[in-house]
Amino acid sequence: MIGKLQGVIDYCGDGFVILMAGGVGYKVFTPEYLTPKSTVALWIETVVREDSIRLFGFSTLAAQNLFNQLTGVSGVGPKVAMSIMGAIKTDTLMTAIATGDAKTIATAPGVGKKVAEKIIVELKNKIGGASFEFAPDATSGALPDLLAALESLGYRRMDIVDMAQKLVSENPNMDVAGLVPIALKKISGGK
Repeated sequence: MIGKLQGVIDYCGDGFVILMAGGVGYKVFTPEYLTPKSTVALWIETVVREDSIRLFGFSTLAAQNLFNQLTGVSGVGPKVAMSIMGAIKTDTLMTAIATGDAKTIATAPGVGKKVAEKIIVELKNKIGGASFEFAPDATSGALPDLLAALESLGYRRMDIVDMAQKLVSENPNMDVAGLVPIALKKISGGK
C-alpha cells in the first residue's frame, strides 16, 4: 500500500495529476490545484475496486482523513468526496458539517440536499470535536443567520461563506444586525 508520494508533477489533467516519483509516473486523483513541474509530497489513499485501483492524493493528513470520513458515509463514494473537497475548502466544509449547513455542502457539483444532509447526520459528531483555525464562536447561531441574511439579499452561498466565517470569528460577540453592514462593506470592496 502506498502511504505517501513525493516527486515532480509531470502532467495535470481534469481532477488528476501524473506524479513522477522514482522514475515511475503515478496517476493521482486530487482535489487540489497543482502546477506542472512543481515538486510536491502527497499523502496517498488507495481505493481498490473490482475493476480498478485508484490513488487519491492530499497535501495534508487532515484532508486525507476528511476524504476517508466522507467516503465512509453511505452513498458517498470517492468521486463525490473529491467533488465536495474540490469545491469547498476543508475548514469551510468542516464548519458546514459541524453547524448543520447543508446548503453549503450542496453547492458542490453532483451533491444534492439529501446527500448533504446525510453527510451532516453521519459526520456531525465526528467533525464537531475537530479543531478549527478560527474561534469556536464561529459555529454559533450568528453564522447561519448571517449567511441567510446575505442570501436573502441575492448573494450566492459559495461566494460568501468563507468571508462570513472569518467575519463571525473576528467579531464573536456581535449579532447579525451588526455583522450584515460589515459584510456588505467587505463584499463591495470597502475597508
